Amino acid sequence: MDYFVIGERELVLGFKLAGVQGAYVSNRNEALEAFCRVTGKSTGREQIATMAEQDRPKILILTEDVSDMLSEEVTEWQMKGSSPLIVEIPGLGGHIKGRKTLTDSIREAIGIQV
Repeated sequence: MDYFVIGERELVLGFKLAGVQGAYVSNRNEALEAFCRVTGKSTGREQIATMAEQDRPKILILTEDVSDMLSEEVTEWQMKGSSPLIVEIPGLGGHIKGRKTLTDSIREAIGIQV
């Protein structure tokens, strides 16, 4: 499996039409459970069945809303540099105000305005 998406129901269903597996979530507990199942990370509270190492995706797609729900876990995961790579996309409601887009981050990093 190359990709896995965690987000709102309609968004996950759209990705499934393109052949991408996913889990739809509506609160932090569901999001944390799906994140831990895909990454193999322990929640520390209870045992969650995780995907086998060879079945884990290479890229984990999270909506901005889910990423906000799991901000500590996502930051910790990204700092470790572990696989899967986490990519954030806007949810069905569009970008969250005040949040930098990927393009904004690139412009800031290289200092070129295109």
